[in-house]
Amino acid sequence: MKKLLKIVGIIIAAVVGIAVIGLVVLAVCSPGKLKPLKDADGNEIAGALAEKIFIEIGGIRQGMFIRGENPENPVILYLHGGPGTPELPMILPNEKPERLEKYFTVCYWDQRGAGMTYHSDITPEGATVDHFVEDTRKVTEYLRERFGQEKIILMGHSWGSYIGVKTIQAYPELFSAYIGIGQVTWQQESERIAYDYMLAHATEIGDESAIRQLSKFDRQAVDFPAMDFVMSAARTPLMNRYHIGVTRAPISTADIAMDILFSFGGYTVGEKMQYVAGMGFSGVNVFPQVLADNLFLSARSFEIPVYVMHGKWDYQVSQVLSEAWFDGIEAPEKGYFVFENSAHSPNAEEPERFVHIVRQIGRAHYLK
Repeated sequence: MKKLLKIVGIIIAAVVGIAVIGLVVLAVCSPGKLKPLKDADGNEIAGALAEKIFIEIGGIRQGMFIRGENPENPVILYLHGGPGTPELPMILPNEKPERLEKYFTVCYWDQRGAGMTYHSDITPEGATVDHFVEDTRKVTEYLRERFGQEKIILMGHSWGSYIGVKTIQAYPELFSAYIGIGQVTWQQESERIAYDYMLAHATEIGDESAIRQLSKFDRQAVDFPAMDFVMSAARTPLMNRYHIGVTRAPISTADIAMDILFSFGGYTVGEKMQYVAGMGFSGVNVFPQVLADNLFLSARSFEIPVYVMHGKWDYQVSQVLSEAWFDGIEAPEKGYFVFENSAHSPNAEEPERFVHIVRQIGRAHYLK
């Protein structure tokens, strides 16, 4: 018995030791500020912006990161996806010298209920689509005033593309152009398309585990997809395993978590905990609002140029639906770009082409 107790004690001590080391490493990796922007030779760029700020929006202290090599450049407001998943922690670890910040000043705003802007007292009633649109307007007005620009470019990824469309419908006069990445259109149908693809693929390759997981859900049900499917291991993990989710290249939730926790220094340890809590809150309370809408019916005409970039292999947000919606919309100018080697994140998967396209859009429409 003494020998057994000794072994148990050693195991417990080892676990505690590993946990303590992990917390120390996490604290070291979480200074709560951005590294300065550097050029290709590793030299700091004089006058460049790499800052973290908080402003009061809608009665909430909301955080954002602003980065740019030249503050005189056109401004982009980047609306992150999720909902509840700020993306700068996932963009920076894989950043290339040819980045948006070379040509634009980019504001990466943590939306209400997400990242730095998550607060434990936030309620579902305080996180409606209307709230997000009004917050976007106020952040836009802050950026316009601060950088002395009449109009800015609005860019939205995934969930952010849904809020982006709603915002340019309400306030077109604030923006010179809109760019959607992984553009949400009719997410309920997108989930059905993804389900069908995964079940067919699992059957083709004989993935019995995946077939069992998927078969627990009734694809024909009127309320499909319910949140039990969206939050299940039969959805996002399978998409990533089949290379039709976050990226075309293999990726896992653990990979993303490691980037957020240990590769990104912009957050403090507390803010990283807020990030995790915000993902859960937003997934449960905000995502159903997207499922309830259909842009084929509610967003057909726009007063500003509209551009969409979408990965060919994206089933997290259907590329097929995105292109069909785009073909039917009216806008002063528009352009649709398919990224052949990408899934849901063409901005990260094919960054050079992405930056080139955005740069061309900026040249064509900035301050028009």
